[in-house]
Formats: sequence, structure tokens, C-alpha cells
Amino acid sequence: MSKNSTNETKNFYKPYKVPAGGWGALKSTTEHWFKSENAVRNIHTLLKTNQPHGFDCPGCAWGEKHDPAKIRFCENGAKAVNWEATSRKVDAAFMAKHSVSWLNTQSDYFLEYQGRLTEPLSYNRETDHYEPISWGQAFQKIGETLKAQSTPNKVAFYTSGRASNEAAFLYQLFARAYGTNNFPDCSNMCHEASGYGLTSSIGIGKGTVEIDDFEKADAVFVFGQNPGTNHPRMLETLKEVVQRGGQLISFNTLHERGLERFQNPQNPIEMLTNGSKPTSTNYFCPKIGGDMAVVRGVVKVLIEMEDAAQKEGKAIFDHDFINQHTQGLEDYLEQVKQTSWSGILQQSGLTKEDIVHTANVYAKAESVIITWAMGITQHHHSVATIHEIVNLLALRGNLGKPGAGACPVRGHSNVQGDRTMGINECPSPSFLDALEKRFQFTPPKEHGLAVVDTIRAMRDGKVGVFIALGGNFAAATPDTQATENALKQCELTVQISTKLNRSHLIIGKDAIILPCLGRTDIDHQEKGQQKVTVEDSFSMIHASGGVLEPLSKQQKSEPAIIAGMAEATLGNFPINWAEAIGDYDIIREHIAEVVPGFHGFNQRILEDGGFYLGNSARERNWKTPSGKAIIHSHPLPESILPKRAQDLSSEKTLVLQTLRSHDQYNTTIYGMNDRYRGIKGERKVVFINPADIQRLGFKEGQSVTLRSIWDDKVERKVQGFKLVPYSIPAGNIAAYYPETNPLVPLDSLGEFSNTPTSKSIAIELEAYEANSGINLQTT
Repeated sequence: MSKNSTNETKNFYKPYKVPAGGWGALKSTTEHWFKSENAVRNIHTLLKTNQPHGFDCPGCAWGEKHDPAKIRFCENGAKAVNWEATSRKVDAAFMAKHSVSWLNTQSDYFLEYQGRLTEPLSYNRETDHYEPISWGQAFQKIGETLKAQSTPNKVAFYTSGRASNEAAFLYQLFARAYGTNNFPDCSNMCHEASGYGLTSSIGIGKGTVEIDDFEKADAVFVFGQNPGTNHPRMLETLKEVVQRGGQLISFNTLHERGLERFQNPQNPIEMLTNGSKPTSTNYFCPKIGGDMAVVRGVVKVLIEMEDAAQKEGKAIFDHDFINQHTQGLEDYLEQVKQTSWSGILQQSGLTKEDIVHTANVYAKAESVIITWAMGITQHHHSVATIHEIVNLLALRGNLGKPGAGACPVRGHSNVQGDRTMGINECPSPSFLDALEKRFQFTPPKEHGLAVVDTIRAMRDGKVGVFIALGGNFAAATPDTQATENALKQCELTVQISTKLNRSHLIIGKDAIILPCLGRTDIDHQEKGQQKVTVEDSFSMIHASGGVLEPLSKQQKSEPAIIAGMAEATLGNFPINWAEAIGDYDIIREHIAEVVPGFHGFNQRILEDGGFYLGNSARERNWKTPSGKAIIHSHPLPESILPKRAQDLSSEKTLVLQTLRSHDQYNTTIYGMNDRYRGIKGERKVVFINPADIQRLGFKEGQSVTLRSIWDDKVERKVQGFKLVPYSIPAGNIAAYYPETNPLVPLDSLGEFSNTPTSKSIAIELEAYEANSGINLQTT
């Protein structure tokens, strides 16, 4: 390692050695508060975050305990609120100054930092600028374009997880009345494996725990997630488990500060004494994609413990639960017995002692919660891994009892609610039947398109109109060049957005931007100020009402925009759209008649803290064909890499996972730092084991090109990324998205879920000469 390369790395990398949260979080919150250029007003705004008579945080979907006296936003929630509640504007004057071509050369951070979109805009191809368009003209153009399509299936209706229940329900009603089930959705790219895996095991695609279960759990296993960045309010929950004597074992490929120690910014003693509490009792770092092997090893140990216990007339397994509530256990246990320890240890990257310890913790605990996030869900074998987790829970009856259960931690604040409201390209017959009964039309029954199939359909000319209810499709999706080329084939793209982003700049024949209200904005309609609702990761339904006057009278609510498009396309069919927008109670009355669990919707949202939607599996009511929880059997994957990459791999091949920085939420970049990982002012970095730097002939801080390995002869590469030595298993690397999304092949998908495999990408590194742009192949 040369002295120069080490000094270069020190300019942007310094390991973070203090606890997560604490003074660092307060300092960061203050900086983003001032950056909003709305500091005085936003004090009041922040104090209304996640409060009973305030608005639901536009960030993560972590649940809330009912405690009105407590400040209920975290550092990254404060970033989200201040980012949205800015005084900066992107209007016609801004667009007149900047061409789309110029804007497309700017960073994602620059684009969103410019401020809130404040008036509808239409792209002028001759001038290469967005220009103002009236709402009436915009709706008319959208309606005429939709009516001119040869089939409704030529249109795709994309949804972001930020959309409210009311907006999502109207959106799916509009699209199905129009005649299509084309609902690509952000959940297709994140927790689709959770939904499929849980539904096929326990009959419902949601977690079975409530937030209070964490107070009763004897042990919590945390798989494949980084709460300190992605859902920081979870850290207090985890710390409390450890503090009262519970066991908390974290499994994560990288060492993440939030899973090690946490200092609560709302605890005066901790802050004044600079104290902190551990958030894990054990921390294990499996290889990327090795979590299934970890769980398989735990079950293998439990089988041995069960055999020994049986000889003494005792039991480790909950046989009453197994006999009454499960199907398929014998085949699964035989599959586990046939799995070799050598395979388990090689794929997991852990020692047998690590796995035996985990099994002992599990066996001694009366109640166990297993949580996971996208470190589990974005692999080819993700569904098999989730089945394995459910199987482990079932062995000791840890489904449907207090302090125990499955807990997928969703990323965006209403991604779960959108699916509940019918945003689903494969709707259930019961949902369609309820829709038909309520609205007296026959909705389409043919399955529609999810995200990857939508990209393919746009590429092939089978989808020509793309409407996005929020989100940043071009930046969030895999195989960036393929996605952008597909969007450019469209006749019309419509983006319903709060801020400027990359998707507004990837334009086909025509493009329209429609500026919408955010969570923080007051929604004025004919019958007065309106509230919307969202669903968190624990199936709690919360009301949310903005507290700030909108920056512009030209901004409309998401429900109002959907209703305007629907009326221009369908007239007053199947409802009076304008009437529903005048009073959102009407929308909720429709929801209550169509969606199970929403009876008395308008009355129940008046309760502080909202209401629990319920979960059939929590009641041990298994909505599977057999009426029992299904124990699925899968062999361990031959390789973490998909076969189409595995066949081309070599000893130089590394496995890349994409991830967020701390100054980031999904594709929104709040800043250029990643405090907990020690990165300052830089996003083009690669976290890599120091032994791999040496083995591959590189130097710390060296700039490299990342080249994706896939068998379609398409060159996928990103350049100028700096190597950062980090605590990560050898053979594994990590880097930020969306910068590395170009490396994810469109056809590299999860089995059963069709989720892009953004956590297991085959990569080779090459030296990069920044000045010449020449790649120097290393030996």
C-alpha cells in the first residue's frame, strides 16, 4: 500500500467509532433543518411528525408506540421532512433557464436540491425545455392519449410507496376501470419476495408481529438490514430488547454502527454523559446471500438437540403446534439432514460455533422474532430464504403467539398499504369480485405487468404510455441503460412528483410533470382540509394531515390529480371523481366496502395511534389451500450468483451488493456523506475487504471500474469508484445505488418474485485512469 493512496483515502474516509444516534444525529438534523431554508417554520413541522394530529413521516414504515409526549422523528425522518418542506421552487422560470439535456448532466443530488415542483409542465422537444401547461390542458392531453390506445394494456401505471391509501385506491380503480392490471410498483423491486414467501407459507404476505411484541420477545434475530440508516427508530426498539436482558443476534454482511451501539438523542443522561447502549448481544457477518445457509445450519443443530431431548422424554420442537398447524415438516427435516456442514459453512461464511450458539439461543427462548429487509429479498434464492425463516419459526411455534413471529421491515412509509389497496399486477379474485360488486363494472382479470416486465414491454413497443404516481423509476430500476432506452420509446410519460428527479429527464415522444402535495402540505378541498392514511410495517393504519400551506396554488393532491386524469379519460365512470375529491371520507367509504379489515374506516382513523388491520396468521388462521402453515423444502443454492453469471466467473469475480448511504432515502440523495461508514463528500466508493485489495493487486483509495458479468454480451460498467478497506467478508463488495444500478442485468431476477438481484451481482474490477479514461486490466 503506497503512502499516497493511503493519504488520498483519508481525505474522504475515516472510520466512525462513536455510537449511532447521539450528538452526530443532532448535528446532522440541525444542518438539514437549516438547509431547507425554512428553519423557523420547520421547527413546528418536525414536532408534528408521526403525532396523532400531525402527518405521517414520508420516510420509513417503522411503527410507533402510542406516546404523544415523545418526539417521534429520527435523524433521517428529519432529513425527509426538511427536504420536502423547503422554500425552494422549480417552476417555469427555472425550466426556461435550463434545458433538459443540461439538467441530465447534473447529479441526482443537484436535481432534487433545486426545490419543490410548483406548476404543471410539458416538454417541448423543439426547445428541449419544459414549459408551463394548464391543469386542464394536461388532463385533456393525458385523457386523449389514453383513449387513443389500441388496448388498455398499452399503458402502465407505476406506484411509489409514498402514495397514500386513498390515492392508491383511486389509482387502481382508475386503471382497472380503464381496463388494465399493469401495476408496476416499487415493492416489485424490494419486498416482493417477502410477500410471495409469506403468502405461500402462512397465507398472508405481511409480518405477523405488532410493535409491542418486541417488549415480550426473549430473542430477536435481525437479518440483512441496516436500521441505523434505513429505519433509525428501530434502534431504540432493539436497544430496549437488549437492555431488559433479551438476546439480539444481528446477521449482516457489513459491520454497521447502528447494530453495534446506539445513543438515544432523547435520553438526557446518555447525551450528557456521552453514554450508549449495545443494540446486539452477538453480531455475525455472513457472506452476501449466505443467510439461508445460516438458518439451515441452525435447524440442523436443532434437529440434533431434538434427537437428544427425545431420548430423555423431552422435546425441543413444539410438536403440538407442528401437528395442529403445519404441513410438510418431514420432507423439510430430511432436506436439512441431507445438507452437508461443509456446504453450510462455505456458503454462510460463519463458523460452526457461531451457528451452534445461535441455535442454543433460539432453543432456550420461549418467544422469538425474526426480522429482515432487503439484504434478504434481493437475491435469486430470496423466496427460499424466507421459507427457511418461516420453517425455523414454526419448529418452536413462534408464529401466532405474543413476542414472536415474522417481521419483514418495509422501506417506504406506505409501500405495504399500496398493496393492501389493490396495487397489484396479480390481483386476487376476491378483491376483483369486491370491486365489481361495489362499482358495477367487470375489472380485467388478466394478470398485468410488474416492473421488469414493464421495462421489457416499453422496450418492445408493447407499452407506449407510462404514468408514475411518485417515485423515480429511471433511477430506482435495474439495468439503467436498458430502462432509460425503454422509457425513451414511450409515446407519453407522466410523472406525478414533489421534486425534480432523473425520471423527468428521460423522455420519449412527449412528457408531462404534474406537481403534487407532499405529506407536510395542507390539503384543501371543497369540504375543508383533508387527511389521508397510511399503513406501517405492523399493519397499523394511521391518519396523516399536513401542517404547511402549499408553496403554490398550482400544486394538487395526489388523489385530485388521479381524479382529474380519470375524469378526462372515463368521464364520471365508475364514480363521480370530483365528488370523491371534495371529501376523502367518500373514498374511505368505498375502501371499507372493498378491502377486508376497513369496516368503520372513517370513525376508526379518529383514534389516536390509528387502528390495527389484523393478521390472519397471527391468529393461527392459515389462508393456504390446506388450511395449515406450509413448510417448504429447498436445497441450498449451488451458488449465490445466478447461473448466467456463475458460468462466466473466475477467481477474480466478486459479489456486489448495492446499498444506501446514510444521507440517502431510496433514490433521494440528501447529501454526500455516509457518516456511520466514515465516508465524507463522496459517493463513488467500493467497500472491500483489505485482503481482496491486496489479492487483486490494487491499492487502498485506487480508482477502479466495476464491470458486471452476464452472458448477454452487453457491456455494463461504472467507472471512477474508489476502493475503501472495510469489514466485509472476502469476495464480497458493496457500493451505493443508484450509481451502481447500471450493473444489475435486467434478466437477473429472484426465483418466484422476479425481483432484481441487486444484492448479488457478479463483478470484476479493473484499474481506472481518471485522466485518460483508460481501463488498465490488472493481473
